[in-house]
Amino acid sequence: MSALDRRKWEWENATAGAIAGFATVAAMHPLDVVLNDGRLANLPTYKNTAHAIFTITRLEGLRGLYAGFYPAVLGSTVSWGLYFFFYGRAKQRYSKNGTQKLSPGLHLASAAEAGALVSTCAYNDLIWKNTICSAQIPTGLVAPTTDALRTILKEEGWSALYRGIAPSLFLQVSHGAVQFMVYEELRKFVVEFKCKESNKNLGSDAKLLDSVDYAVLGASSKLAAILMTYPFQVIRARLQQRPNRDGIPRYMDSWHVVKETARFEGFRGFYKGITPSILKNLPVASITFVVYENVLNLLRLKRRND
Repeated sequence: MSALDRRKWEWENATAGAIAGFATVAAMHPLDVVLNDGRLANLPTYKNTAHAIFTITRLEGLRGLYAGFYPAVLGSTVSWGLYFFFYGRAKQRYSKNGTQKLSPGLHLASAAEAGALVSTCAYNDLIWKNTICSAQIPTGLVAPTTDALRTILKEEGWSALYRGIAPSLFLQVSHGAVQFMVYEELRKFVVEFKCKESNKNLGSDAKLLDSVDYAVLGASSKLAAILMTYPFQVIRARLQQRPNRDGIPRYMDSWHVVKETARFEGFRGFYKGITPSILKNLPVASITFVVYENVLNLLRLKRRND
């Protein structure tokens, strides 16, 4: 592959990733609004998800289901574009510009490298989301972010903004690394299986795999990543809990969270709340990979035709 073709290939990955990030948020944002609706005041009780969607639409119109859409879609578009760009470059480098097949370990390393670079680019946003936006206000109400920031700084100081940032970064990097490694290996297995089933080589993966395959591969890899990294999510969430009214944190550090959780809740404590996470994230992963792979195939076809 020439240097020019390589640059085009890298930007095709970034473009497909950005479009996938946009499409995922566009499709799933209403569900996020329903599941994470913090507007508790003057808000009717929802019987179920369908009733919540209907009620919000009736009271606020379609805009109500897309509250906060612009920052969410911007973050997702940029993050996924960067991730696939860095991931593609890392794979190209480890495979000696496509001359060698990548092992599971190299797929893992490529995804970890991409995750680390994206996390570095989005470091301040990660701090904001993991501390201020997840702050638990003692009254039980979700305060505006400016009030949350003021409260945290007054009661706990600047160090509170960085509480749990280490497990957050580790979670973000390791989760993506596991997901993409599993995705690549499952994809390789499915391609080989279809080739053997047809008793011939049908050419590129694009001719062998369809949207259903991408959806299943995306959901399966996401499930594997959740199962392997969810305990870190529990540790991060508990480490970021606000102190009690006496100002004493419930947990001092990550190891303290591990010891207390294992002592009082056992192994199950590290997977508390995993079912809603699975139900929410598997469709998201399916949409992301279906859109990414199909857009990438279209861009490659256009490049070949040109």
